[in-house]
Amino acid sequence: MYPRRKKIDLWAENKEVYTPSAKEPSLVRIPPLAYLMVDGSGDPNTSTAFKDAIGALYGAAYTLKFMLKKNSGIDFRVMPLSGVFHAAQPGDLLEGRKDDWRWTLMMPVPSLVRQADLARAVAEAVTKKKASPALHLLRREILKEGLCAHILHKGPYSEEKPTIEKLHAFIREQGLSFNGSHHEIYLSNPNRASPEKMKTIVRQPVKKD
Repeated sequence: MYPRRKKIDLWAENKEVYTPSAKEPSLVRIPPLAYLMVDGSGDPNTSTAFKDAIGALYGAAYTLKFMLKKNSGIDFRVMPLSGVFHAAQPGDLLEGRKDDWRWTLMMPVPSLVRQADLARAVAEAVTKKKASPALHLLRREILKEGLCAHILHKGPYSEEKPTIEKLHAFIREQGLSFNGSHHEIYLSNPNRASPEKMKTIVRQPVKKD
């Protein structure tokens, strides 16, 4: 039985993590965070697997939210969707074919959410109309990114390249190197926001050379 408490808001608890400047990159230390995750591959713009993963994450997150609130009196804010894109070097993503991309779509959840909670939420979510076929691929994992460089990109996803190049240049100027996969946090709903008003956090784990 979980203790009853006020609504958990990971955004408010980690405000520095989610509010980078759009003007210049900066460094931030990311605490270990629990995520719901789905792995996949293919072009995010055309891949059915990518769309299914998004549906699974939102379906499970909201089912968890209402399930825990009903059963334990615990409520939490559903956080923005994240995407981690894997490559031998993060800079390779700027040139490589999107059809060859490997990715992990994720959504942060409170650390008190356990694998057993997720299993119960998935079992409930799969019974719902239009349930995502990717629900069975979901897992819970702690991500430890540590020191990262980040910047806010404003505009459509298709115009991210200059922002990413600016971030990579900053990393080199700081005498740092890549230490993990390219990470994006999607703050805007593409079905509601116009392309020029879209906001995306671009994050890159780094280490000292």
